[in-house]
Amino acid sequence: MTHSSGAASPSGSGLVRVWDLPTRIFHWLLAVLVVFSFVTAKVGGAWIQWHFYSGYTILSLVLFRLLWGFAGSHYARFATFVRGPRAAVSYVRSRATVAGHNPLGALSVLAMLASLLVQGATGLFATDDIVNEGPLMKLVSNSTAALLSRIHRANEKLLLVLVFLHLAAVLRYQLVRRRNLIGAMLTGDQHLPEAVAAQDGPPTRLRAALLAAIAAGLVAYVVNL
Repeated sequence: MTHSSGAASPSGSGLVRVWDLPTRIFHWLLAVLVVFSFVTAKVGGAWIQWHFYSGYTILSLVLFRLLWGFAGSHYARFATFVRGPRAAVSYVRSRATVAGHNPLGALSVLAMLASLLVQGATGLFATDDIVNEGPLMKLVSNSTAALLSRIHRANEKLLLVLVFLHLAAVLRYQLVRRRNLIGAMLTGDQHLPEAVAAQDGPPTRLRAALLAAIAAGLVAYVVNL
């Protein structure tokens, strides 16, 4: 049985709702757009405009996730899973099963969000010194735009490393610890003996839709300055 009311799952009941639908949509849409952004940047040409559109959407998603980290369901909130380096070390030693993000995974989440935020923000000011430039380049000096462009290109490499580490961790959990993290992010449920189920009903989804609209509106406003 899948529990989604926020109550504790009875011992041995099996499936517990951990990832609400907004979190799952965010995760998979972000994954697709990161790949799309990377490909369109490398292809160039007419695809650069789509690269910009993808970047705006990614920036909106990241802003939404930051808001959702405070207003989301139980396991989506930063207060639930962010514990710091000491807790991450303790988790590695204990090999305990944790509902949602474990303390080590939390550090990965924060690093990924920070890198994506830097990538999206610097992209607004970036230029290739030929034809293409971000919508806000006109607001800064040429030297500042050049600096932000270098950061944009360098952070791309960091982002690729973070993505690789994330995929390696998911694969390790699948093969070594026999935990299907991909399936959990698709269905929202994890096999846990006892845990508090995340709320994932209409009020949660409506709240997410409002926050997503706010994030998208803010990015649209900034892009059109």
